[in-house]
Amino acid sequence: MNTPDPEARAGRFAVVGIGPGDPELITFKAARVIGSAAVVAYHAGVRKQSHARRIAAELIPSGAVEEELRYPVTTGTTDHPGGYAGALAEFYAACAERLAVHLDAGRDVVLLAEGDPLFYGSSMYLHDRFSGRYRTEVVPGIPAFSAATAAIGAPLVRQKDALTVLPGTLPEAELARRLADTDGAVIMKLGRTFPAVRSALEQAGRLDGAWYVERASMPEQRLSPVAEVDPASVPYFSLIVVPGDTAPARATDRLRTRAAPELDPVDEVRAERSSTPLLVVGLGPGPEAWLTPEVSAALAEVEHVVGYAPYLARVPQRTGLTRHATGNTVEVDRARHALELAAAGERVAVVSGGDAGVFGMAAAVFEAAEDPAYADVDIQVLPGVSAIQAVAARAGAPIGADFAVVSLSDRLKPWAIVERRLRAIAEADLVLGIYNPASRSRREQVARAVEVLLEHRSPETVVVVGRDVGRAEESLTVTTLGALDVDSIDMKCLLIVGASATRVTARGAVWTPRFVEGRVEGAQRSLSAE
Repeated sequence: MNTPDPEARAGRFAVVGIGPGDPELITFKAARVIGSAAVVAYHAGVRKQSHARRIAAELIPSGAVEEELRYPVTTGTTDHPGGYAGALAEFYAACAERLAVHLDAGRDVVLLAEGDPLFYGSSMYLHDRFSGRYRTEVVPGIPAFSAATAAIGAPLVRQKDALTVLPGTLPEAELARRLADTDGAVIMKLGRTFPAVRSALEQAGRLDGAWYVERASMPEQRLSPVAEVDPASVPYFSLIVVPGDTAPARATDRLRTRAAPELDPVDEVRAERSSTPLLVVGLGPGPEAWLTPEVSAALAEVEHVVGYAPYLARVPQRTGLTRHATGNTVEVDRARHALELAAAGERVAVVSGGDAGVFGMAAAVFEAAEDPAYADVDIQVLPGVSAIQAVAARAGAPIGADFAVVSLSDRLKPWAIVERRLRAIAEADLVLGIYNPASRSRREQVARAVEVLLEHRSPETVVVVGRDVGRAEESLTVTTLGALDVDSIDMKCLLIVGASATRVTARGAVWTPRFVEGRVEGAQRSLSAE
């Protein structure tokens, strides 16, 4: 690319949004910037006229230099050695070189962008290249989904509704999950992805009420319920609008309906199975392979899943499944919601990461179930692989002998109790698993825990730090109690502090012998004191 002459004043690069297609939807500012441009650039498809130029044709000055930037490919198929991504990267680099010639000569360049420039727009790639070298400006435009929503005449979201914008190129299962988790949705990038998108809408229970809009705001605009669209007729210039009003009715609304004197046939069937148990299941630490067949089968049968949103995201969406996601630290409220559904005869599963019975939702469900209103609800807990099992397996066999598990969170118990338990475990010379060691707002507990343990343990005591075990970011560190870097510990970590007998092999595996030779002095004192 040419180096700008420091003696010359470089031109300005402006990316201008020109809206979804109707020239009357171009903003006054966009019209002014285009009308004063020395150079007007626009993208064009393979063997196609530029839609961007057609939209802004009346605004382009007669004396302006026009630069047509024609894509080398429009699909993922190409002979380029770098594949589709390589072909486009090379194309954008070549476009930047062409436009830099004008900018270096002091000419202002306007790049036309359909819709809004920074919303799934190609223009952003040139803006990325120029923003650090030239004066740049971005003029926002009306995005296509705004025109599409206006065309169907239905509110997209109301009040506290959440809106999710999704590319149709997402994997079908992920698309279905996200559609089930939101109120209103917009799905872009259709074309060849339409069959999978339609299937995802059906799985999420959002097909009814979803609208297909083709060429929004253009003279050839076409509207249709998604369920009635021929997949072979779908061009790239189309999108789907899923109004928030079409989201499945909230569980409380369904329960209110069921309380009416007369039940419809569906309600009568559900009333007959009021003894359906509430399932509390562990999803394991993360990998799909660590989900037990029993839990997988249970999730395939229930009508509702309830849980903390990140854990709920791991449950595949399917037709007939309603998701109830909540934030963190509201375990008992979440449990009550699940119990209400189960009491009404719904098939419900409450999900936890790891094992539901180890610092998971099982205890919260039983706590909420102490309310007499839920006396008739049968609760069944299905086990999962716990986080401590996963970290221990990665390390070797550190919990092959007696061990204890403690959470350092003091949200539900006084810190003084935590310290007393840590001392007792250290004195008993047990292997210790530490959950919830630290968070962004809770940094001092893990440092204090190390101090307490060092009162009774050698600084050479083996420590295993597992972070994100089972996930792509997984790491495992073997260190000692005295050398542990507490500043590196966060909520993604689980710690295993070895006993005095815990060893590290020549290959770095950690294990604790099942046998105890004689009595450990600290443990002897503790037993004598009792």
